[in-house]
Amino acid sequence: MDTIDAKGKTEQFFSQYPLRKYPKGQILFHANENPSYIFYIVSGKVRQYDISYRGDELTLNIFRAGGFFPMLWALTSIDNKYFFSADSSVIIRVVPIPDMLAFLKSNPDELFNLLVRVYIGIDGVLGRLVRLMSSSAQSRLLYELVIECRRFGDRLADGSYEIKINENDLASRSGLSRETVSREMQKVNRGHILKVGRNSIIILDAQQLEEMFQTVR
Repeated sequence: MDTIDAKGKTEQFFSQYPLRKYPKGQILFHANENPSYIFYIVSGKVRQYDISYRGDELTLNIFRAGGFFPMLWALTSIDNKYFFSADSSVIIRVVPIPDMLAFLKSNPDELFNLLVRVYIGIDGVLGRLVRLMSSSAQSRLLYELVIECRRFGDRLADGSYEIKINENDLASRSGLSRETVSREMQKVNRGHILKVGRNSIIILDAQQLEEMFQTVR
């Protein structure tokens, strides 16, 4: 008898629902807006963020392909307080919340996978919080570079990694000003471990970047 593994079962479930495409920067839904659907990412990345009293965007989490949201609202009915926008060109399937909850209840393996993703996300948020409260600007910047490389870096043929992020994105995620990010990037790159482009950064030596991150406070 044919069987479907957990990943195949999940993809089969989501394939029933319509696709939507969003360009980078498009807001999927706003803070204080509670959608009737769960958004499942087929490809691309989605950013969850808040806006400070000064009008700065503060990135809280990045969802990648295979992720779905906003589960806090779906599971607890706690009002959504955050913005969700396309962090790249994204393709998404939209699933009515009752269908999503029924699927999770009948598939504990997928519920377990969701729990794993939640705790990975919490670890990232806590790490960022620690650095916001107690670390230098350079440590906060290095944290964002290392996390981006670990989660989303594309390994190139020469062993380097490309991350699709720019200095404005780094400012949003680290809680630093654009000018501070630019200044700290110059300090980090004294060892020539980065190649900075307009919309991406090449990490020429990921190990050296990790070592620098471990030593800077």
